[in-house]
Amino acid sequence: MNITLEQAQKVVAAAIKKSQELGTKMDIAVIDSGINLTAFAREDGAWLGSIDIAIKKAKTARFFNMDTGTIGSLSQPGGALYNIEHSNGGLISFPGGVCIKNANGEIIGAVGVSGSSVEDDHAVAAAGAAAL
Repeated sequence: MNITLEQAQKVVAAAIKKSQELGTKMDIAVIDSGINLTAFAREDGAWLGSIDIAIKKAKTARFFNMDTGTIGSLSQPGGALYNIEHSNGGLISFPGGVCIKNANGEIIGAVGVSGSSVEDDHAVAAAGAAAL
C-alpha cells in the first residue's frame, strides 16, 4: 500500500501549517512505501542544504520503519546501530523523519522535515504524519 499524491499533499499542508505556527521555514519531503519521492515543498527562505536532509530523513524512517530520532538513539557509540548512518548511501539519524501509516496501521510512506532545531523538525514531521 502506498501513499497517494492527495494524501501526500495533505501531509505537506499540515506540516507547513505547523512550521508556520512555530515560526520556522522548512523543507518537507514525503515518500511512498517504496522510497519514491511523492511530494516536496520548500517554504520560502528555507535552507537549501536542508532539501537533501529532508529527503534523507524520510528515506531513513522508511528504510527502518521507525522515527529517525529513535535510530539516532540506537546509533550512538556503543549502541546496537552504531555507524548505521553510513549505510544506504547516507542516512540521517536525528529527529525529523516519521513514518506515515494508514488507518490499519500499515506504513504507506514517510515524511522528512529539515530547517530548524531537531525538536522543531520532529514536531513538524509528526504534525504532517498525523494529518492522515
